[in-house]
Amino acid sequence: MQRVVVTGMGAVSACGLGADALWLAARDGISGRKPVHFPEIDTQRVGHAAALSDADKAHVAAIAGHRMRDPVAGYALIAAREAVAQAGLGPDDFGDACGVSIGSGFGGAQTLNSNYLKFATQGSMRLDPMSVPKIMNNAAASWVSIEFGATGPAYCMATACSSASQSIGLAVQMLRAGAASRMLAGGSEACLEGGVFRVWELLRVMTADLNRPFSQDRNGMMLGEGAGVLVLETLDAAQARGAEVLCEIKGYGTNSDAGDLLRPDPDRAAACMGLALRDAGLTAGDIAHVNTHGTGTVANDVTEAAALRLCFGDAVPPVTATKPVHGHALGAAGALELIVSIGALRARLAPPTLNFSEADPKVGLTPVHGQAMALGAGAVMSNSLAFGGINASLIVADV
Repeated sequence: MQRVVVTGMGAVSACGLGADALWLAARDGISGRKPVHFPEIDTQRVGHAAALSDADKAHVAAIAGHRMRDPVAGYALIAAREAVAQAGLGPDDFGDACGVSIGSGFGGAQTLNSNYLKFATQGSMRLDPMSVPKIMNNAAASWVSIEFGATGPAYCMATACSSASQSIGLAVQMLRAGAASRMLAGGSEACLEGGVFRVWELLRVMTADLNRPFSQDRNGMMLGEGAGVLVLETLDAAQARGAEVLCEIKGYGTNSDAGDLLRPDPDRAAACMGLALRDAGLTAGDIAHVNTHGTGTVANDVTEAAALRLCFGDAVPPVTATKPVHGHALGAAGALELIVSIGALRARLAPPTLNFSEADPKVGLTPVHGQAMALGAGAVMSNSLAFGGINASLIVADV
């Protein structure tokens, strides 16, 4: 079975453009939280999100703008270009040997939102004739494939908050099986639109204050946006072209709760982590750090902490929740968090969990907070627990 390594990473996030900007913000505890206002929402309860800056949005539009592209595809393209450049890939490295696996939870949210508003206020003749190719969930994966001439398999996982993690996991499985030599894998989401934001408000899971994962005074998540794309290759393919290897994707596990649509099941989440450990050939004691799903909602943090105890027993490794930095970017979240996890592995540092104020006895877990914590040798795990009961765990390690 082929070993799978990472040779390039790219990111677009509220922390700025670039994987380095994302990692440094996470390491140093700098949040991408910004005020947001949607004129079409008559009573907006939540007034902030982890949004791209106006300058970054303009830069993305200038570079990736196209009459058939929604921002969700533009974000993915920018992230993919960075990853490909870092990996040092050239025209001969794509073709049938390279596939694409980029997930998205919402697809073209801006196009969908603006067309619904136009339909309601201006009539059917005012709609964008390119709406269908802009809205479709696979647009980001397809545009990345077109950009580089990657004619291998192209996939789009649309599994809510696990979309990116499952997309990366699927890419790992394909490379191990010999179905491709390299894959561009990750997730993209551009969901900070009035209609989308309002329905998340109505679900009552977003905080109107600060996002405080695992803290006793937590009261909700912070929505985010962006994209993360990684270049994954078989170790043989990377070595054959003399590429710098950043780390190895050592393990992947995924399963379903088959239970409640919105509330995660700690037993099934723990089982998912166990699957990733077995896939990696590691034990719980080999994990030096866990980047949790850590949304900061009352329900998620209790169940995720219970799952961690089920998996690791009394020796839960240092854990971090980085969503107060980059927001909950839904279909892109797993990719952004894996990039942060790789940064943690390479720097031997666990980033702090922002805004943590006091331990909650019901959670029974205190995350790394205040400042980054030095880590010893070991692998790093990144978890995604999605609506719909879809869990995914990825483990990265030194080669």
